[in-house]
Amino acid sequence: MLLRAAGYTVDEADGGEQALQKLAEQPVDLLLTDLKMEPVDGLTLLSRALELAPHAQVIVMTAYGSVESAVEAMRRGAYDYLAKPFKEGELLHRVQKALERVQLLSTVDLFAGEFKQRHGLDALIGRSTAMRELVSRLTRVASSDATVLVQGESGTGKELVARAVHALSRRSERPFVPVNCAAITESLLESELFGHAKGAFTGATRTRRGLFEEADGGTIFIDEVTETSPAFQTKLLRVLQEGEIRRVGESASLKVDARTVAATNRDIEREVSDKRFRQDLYYRLNVVALRVPPLRERLSDVPLLAEHFLKRANQRNLRQHSLSQSAVDHLMQYDFPGNVRELENLVEQAAALAEADVLGPQDFPLRKGGKAPEHEQSALPPGGTLADTVNQAERRAIAAAVEQHPGDLAGVAEELGISSTTLWRKMKRLGLKTPAGSEPLG
Repeated sequence: MLLRAAGYTVDEADGGEQALQKLAEQPVDLLLTDLKMEPVDGLTLLSRALELAPHAQVIVMTAYGSVESAVEAMRRGAYDYLAKPFKEGELLHRVQKALERVQLLSTVDLFAGEFKQRHGLDALIGRSTAMRELVSRLTRVASSDATVLVQGESGTGKELVARAVHALSRRSERPFVPVNCAAITESLLESELFGHAKGAFTGATRTRRGLFEEADGGTIFIDEVTETSPAFQTKLLRVLQEGEIRRVGESASLKVDARTVAATNRDIEREVSDKRFRQDLYYRLNVVALRVPPLRERLSDVPLLAEHFLKRANQRNLRQHSLSQSAVDHLMQYDFPGNVRELENLVEQAAALAEADVLGPQDFPLRKGGKAPEHEQSALPPGGTLADTVNQAERRAIAAAVEQHPGDLAGVAEELGISSTTLWRKMKRLGLKTPAGSEPLG
């Protein structure tokens, strides 16, 4: 009655089973569901509803509010969580915000099979809010020629994001040229990107075009850009500003028209503040920033990703392995320090070694440090707020990183992708012990 009075078109279902039937028959933008229901409870309805309508937003309502159920609802892809009793204005506000997100995401269909096959983007998979927001931002910037800076931890799929930007741009029919700065020695990097003249140095037996020239009309992807030296950064800045390159050993400049997408797994703002990366180059690269979320922030995507990797492994190995629900539940309790790449390796290993056709938890050995201790997982009392849920997630992530880098605040900050100052403040706020003498200046 409240929603209809506010002008919304509303359909009703008297339980989870009827809701699924209606979702299969007609599209919806928003699903509001109770949590305690039988025989299909709210969390099961949430998961199955997102399979039927990936772009729909879900608000879970319950009178049995607890941190555990809030965490689980968010992990499975819920947009919001509302504990009863609630005020009418609060519900209407959240519904409005959820529908605004639907409108934003309605034009985003990057995960359509035809698109993935056409552009080779099969691994860019996810229905979580974090991934849908990334794809929405990605599709909006792709049509422009703006320089893009992709940030994210190792193994999150930064190159896939760069390829998607290229595939959706007007340059898609021209070359996409990737280069990993960390894999090329400093002495060769300039020649690799800008080219060289015959006789420019020992071994330069002929004139060679650089990767910027190879990418003319298309996109050049400069991965691990923070691994370069200040001297090289100066030359790269000039190329981005002037739109021209100069081959090593030549005095004349050449015009190039290549869109630049750069990436790093470091905290680039910290690199700038520590004088390891040029501030002017950072501003030149960071016209539009795309953050690729770590897998621990989108665990609801684990089942989709695992199924995808297993299908690919089955095709290579000529096997018919499948995932048990217990295996999926086992994987979703892990924080994946190695991100999507680690999940892919786990699935490939299981597919290669398992004797049974159905893979179980025993086929996925998880390394220590990827899961918080039990007392940390249930540290908050029942009835906590959504802020408590966020704090718990931060506490778990920081605790896991501290275990990996004992006594090394800088190492912990680098793994989490934040500055040491931000990390120190979070640890103080969350009541976590900070290393002696770690308090930042300023």
